[in-house]
Amino acid sequence: MSNVIVQRTLWETVTQSFKLPMALIRWIITKLINPAWVGAHPSRKMAGEAIVGNKRRKMVVGLGNPGMNGSRHSVGMAFLTTLAEHLGALDGWRSDRQVSGEVILTDLQDIQLVILRPKLLMNINGISVAKAASKYFIQPKHIFLIHDELDKPLGKFGIKHGGSARGHNGVRSCVDCLHTDIMPRLRIGIGRPSGKTSVDRHVLGRFSQEEQKVLDSVMKQSLDVLLTYLTDAQPQTSPAEGRRVSRKNKERTLSSPLGVIEEQKQN
Repeated sequence: MSNVIVQRTLWETVTQSFKLPMALIRWIITKLINPAWVGAHPSRKMAGEAIVGNKRRKMVVGLGNPGMNGSRHSVGMAFLTTLAEHLGALDGWRSDRQVSGEVILTDLQDIQLVILRPKLLMNINGISVAKAASKYFIQPKHIFLIHDELDKPLGKFGIKHGGSARGHNGVRSCVDCLHTDIMPRLRIGIGRPSGKTSVDRHVLGRFSQEEQKVLDSVMKQSLDVLLTYLTDAQPQTSPAEGRRVSRKNKERTLSSPLGVIEEQKQN
């Protein structure tokens, strides 16, 4: 039995065994451990935009479970491989104990980009994100979270400008640890399970060969969208149509073969 199968089976057992108190466990970990590691609040130096040389600093985080990069729930981590490869930085990963994760530091035009892959479980990914934000003096509004989305079918993706975690535990952990929900997000659809398959088994499962082909196309298209948002001085403007996002709480479909969706922050 491979390590991935063992890890998935173990995690399924844990989530089933502690299904009811999981929210309480996450709250305890966040409230007790996070303040000890990164302080009760982000560093004061994060109040202004971090400038390195003449470059601004931003961070992209792939949410997921370490060691389970091939699962639906860790599609955010898989996206980082596509991003790093595009930037020619695939060999730049280094382990950083200070942030409980793996990090790449690379340049993107006038931006120094911090790419973070947490080494903590999804439910407490926020601890790693907060530690990295504190170390590199990055404001939450410049932290882009990449994660899976059950409520979008496979083949769809969208940008969300902060707001509710919508039930995603990794995003909720980031909100709790950063004390704000302002972080923009790239949400990659994985769809909901069919038949009697449980949500836990679905998100921890792997993509089929046909699904992987669709996902590969999504990765390329979403990469183009994210790069535009990272380098655009006006990130509220849609890169696909050049339109400003509606102030109303609704979704807007952009011109993309797979139907990109850009979303306004929802309170």
